[in-house]
Amino acid sequence: MGKVNIWLKRSFITVASLMTIIGALMLAGTLFSHGHYHRDDEIEDMIVGINAMYALSITILVLPIIGLFGACKEKRWVLIVFTVGMILCSLFVLYMAIHMLIIRPMLIKILSKFYLSMQPISNASEVDLKVLQETQIELECCGVQEGYTEWGYNISESCLCNNSLANCIAAPRNSSLFQLTDNTPVMIFKEPCFPIILSHFNLGVNLLVGISMGLTSLWTLSCALSIAILCQLKEKKDTVVVAYSREAKTGNYAVLAEPAELT
Repeated sequence: MGKVNIWLKRSFITVASLMTIIGALMLAGTLFSHGHYHRDDEIEDMIVGINAMYALSITILVLPIIGLFGACKEKRWVLIVFTVGMILCSLFVLYMAIHMLIIRPMLIKILSKFYLSMQPISNASEVDLKVLQETQIELECCGVQEGYTEWGYNISESCLCNNSLANCIAAPRNSSLFQLTDNTPVMIFKEPCFPIILSHFNLGVNLLVGISMGLTSLWTLSCALSIAILCQLKEKKDTVVVAYSREAKTGNYAVLAEPAELT
């Protein structure tokens, strides 16, 4: 078995340690998300994604630990297990990133169909109105595409602006919100919700793809370092060649002491 270059081993240990930290952070984030949403009514729809994140984060955490053990102990079979596992993880994450880019137009179409079906707001169902009001509060917006004018006279109180004055506008005097005060301008969100939803969705997809590419690059580097270590371990050590010579004579050696003196 050959000797591994010390700088190659240190480089692998550094990369594997970084991967271990990332895996631990991903697992902690998954645990936090599960604890945050476990009382939510929509947890049943999210449980599949949460379980997938558990599996991925645990795998990312365990495999680098296996690789660190194999590199420190110079165990070939352990490094082989690490390399194969990292290659499979890289292919899976790369597939998911490409798949997300492929289905993004379809997801945008579904979002558009869902929110645009609420128009006109006066004819929207109670469920759709509840979703729209929650969206307006969370994203600080009002209306779907045209802004507060879509609400007509009965502007929802979820459009009330309390924080960012830069994103607010005075409510019309002939609206229901204006009657809440004594001739004092009532500020409401001026931006419609649907463009903000699309912007956040595209940002989330781009961020997810960017993180996936970064992780894949890091994992590919760890696989390359692991393969380099395996190649060095496969090399045989240089052995000293002993040559026999017929010219050697017993007269060249002398007895240091008589046998009787050794007792």
